[in-house]
Amino acid sequence: MAIFRIDENRCTGCEICVDSCPDNCIGFDHERRLAFVEYQGDCMFCLLCLLDCPEDCIEFTPERARPIPLPW
Repeated sequence: MAIFRIDENRCTGCEICVDSCPDNCIGFDHERRLAFVEYQGDCMFCLLCLLDCPEDCIEFTPERARPIPLPW
């Protein structure tokens, strides 16, 4: 699973999700005052942004961003 999108209609521009993401997958557009998905492929599905977002505007996709490495 990986971060899919941030709903622009619900985002208030608080930047909490930007600060909580350990992989810097979420960027912030200062002109529009909105968060956006910057590096979807780096998302490790820690869910910190989802838990911290006060507006619940972050959506995830069921596809894996990173393949599971095989042990051999």
